[in-house]
Amino acid sequence: MRAIHGLCVMLGLAFVALPCLGADWGRFRGPDGMGLAVGAAPPDRWSATENVVWKTALPGAGASSPIVVGDRVFVTCYSDYGLDPDEPGDVEKLKRHLVGIALADGKVLWDQAVPAKLPEQTFEGFVALHGYASPTPASDGTAIYVFFGRSGVYAYGLDGTLLWQADVGSRTHAWGSAASPLVWEGLVFVNASIESGAIIALDKKTGKEAWRVGGIQQSWSTPALASLPGGRTELVVSSYGRVRGLDPSSGEVLWECRGVNDYVCPAVVAHEGIVYVTAGRKPHTLAIRAGGKGDVSKTHVLWENNETPKVATPLVYDGHLYWVDNRGVATCVDGKTGKTVYKERLAVRGQGDKVYASPVLAGGKLFVPSRQDGTIVLVAGPEFREIGRSRLDDSSVFNATAAVVDDRLLVRSNRFLYCLGK
Repeated sequence: MRAIHGLCVMLGLAFVALPCLGADWGRFRGPDGMGLAVGAAPPDRWSATENVVWKTALPGAGASSPIVVGDRVFVTCYSDYGLDPDEPGDVEKLKRHLVGIALADGKVLWDQAVPAKLPEQTFEGFVALHGYASPTPASDGTAIYVFFGRSGVYAYGLDGTLLWQADVGSRTHAWGSAASPLVWEGLVFVNASIESGAIIALDKKTGKEAWRVGGIQQSWSTPALASLPGGRTELVVSSYGRVRGLDPSSGEVLWECRGVNDYVCPAVVAHEGIVYVTAGRKPHTLAIRAGGKGDVSKTHVLWENNETPKVATPLVYDGHLYWVDNRGVATCVDGKTGKTVYKERLAVRGQGDKVYASPVLAGGKLFVPSRQDGTIVLVAGPEFREIGRSRLDDSSVFNATAAVVDDRLLVRSNRFLYCLGK
């Protein structure tokens, strides 16, 4: 993207533990953060009048993805400020929302609004490209955890009851906030690089701080949990110039590696002990073998590639990495060697950046919402093939990554949440 605009609206080889039909899509890019819903088969074509199961008006705009827990969909948005670039209004009226919606029919079940903690970054420049609700919620199946930047982290019950609130820093940035929370065992991890320059672990029952690690600079990236042989799990965090592998239970830094020497927006992707990090205005992607000790820059970097999605998170599937970058260029990279398999510029309409959303996979197809020109559908494979472009009668911006549940695709814009299915 030009310069982290959009931020992370939004990040391996053959994936084995694939989510089954009916599984929750409980965080950014679903189970394990991989964006994979193999077995599900939503339609690959739709319109305003075809294959729309339901359409629900949202109380405000946002770039966060919807998540699904059981029979409910949860999505965040913001209201009362910054909805009109020409007349943004009064920042003191800014609110953020967590909305609970019935999966069956799109009925709004509840709406919890949180006034912004001031001073907040004003609605201009890059913030105007994605707004104030970019981090995607996360759930452990019993509660919903949301990150609202300097306004804090909130935990809600599935019925909308507020359980706790925690502050993780007071700073703001001209590009806003974007990293999504991550739940593991009894902890909620939040990359508060913008708010306090740290990654912070909170007790998921009380919201009390369990540990923090500082030195996380210019990072809008959602961390990843890497599972290693022997049962060890590492929390991997990407930030300016450095990738760190942490003990998730204590925050101990287990290893460090050189990373992207620029701001970082795509989420870390972890698969079979390999982590993939990418970002930067000078394109850079690295594959790093997790499980090291100390500085592993010379020993654990498996390959590097001068490509990057800049904002979107790559999808790893069947030995390849896939993404569509902010310019609308579809790229496939070999997961073993790092060599570029294909690179195709798509015809995507719209001013400025074309795509902020990350791809998700279902039915052997990649679904990538563009900002202003419908959802791109590609065949998942080393040979480039675009199936088509599906558009809805909605002139607002689509920044969010889609979610998949059963044979339905959930897509959100700045105005509506759509459930697409046959």
